[in-house]
Amino acid sequence: MIADFSDFFYFFFIALAAEILGTLGGFGSSLFFVSIAQFFFDMQTVLAFTGLLHIFSNTSKIFLFWRHIDWKLTLRIGIPSIVFTIGGALLATQVSLEYARLILGFFLILFSGWLFFKPDFKLEPRLQNSLLGGSLAGFLAGFVGTGGAIRGLVLASIQLEKSLLIGTSAAIDFGVDFSRTLIYLGHGFLPSTKIMYIPLLLLASIAGSYLGKRYVERISQQTFKTILLTLIAVMGAILIAGHFGWVR
Repeated sequence: MIADFSDFFYFFFIALAAEILGTLGGFGSSLFFVSIAQFFFDMQTVLAFTGLLHIFSNTSKIFLFWRHIDWKLTLRIGIPSIVFTIGGALLATQVSLEYARLILGFFLILFSGWLFFKPDFKLEPRLQNSLLGGSLAGFLAGFVGTGGAIRGLVLASIQLEKSLLIGTSAAIDFGVDFSRTLIYLGHGFLPSTKIMYIPLLLLASIAGSYLGKRYVERISQQTFKTILLTLIAVMGAILIAGHFGWVR
């Protein structure tokens, strides 16, 4: 467990790397942060840290990508996401999270692989698709701490332009993370001994969002999509490996 000042650097590096990769992927840092931080902290503390990191980072992204937000799609996906996030977060206070992460890992690998080998597949931005994708992403965000990959896959399937995907995803995610973080903190997921890590989360979120944006501006749409799908598949593998104890 990370417990002393000498490990603050490693904590900051994990948060910063997760934020940069999350910005490049367009679906936020939670998938990377949860996958790695769970090896240093108990899962409840990880969920609290993840919620706070996302509130900070999505505020940064909304500011950086303000002109690239589809507000209609934000409402269609965001409202069911928030509702199901609350349900997932409440469920997380009552049951084990172990098998949920395993199932999520397999799903991420399979669906990202499908989109990679079927590049012409497109999910129509219909109301029912937005509601279903938002509900699933929101529930997983509340229950296992990471639903951004699902939302990223949905937005990638709609084939949004890269900056539009990042900005819209951040706008949706802000409401999701604000609601679930209130529940985590209200149920004591963040011990008082871990509060000193919060400034590091704030700094990592701002720096990571900025650095990620600078890189996104320099790559093509196809490269962006390839990075998105590759990172999702890799994190799915990490979740599976963590479940079976292959990664320590």
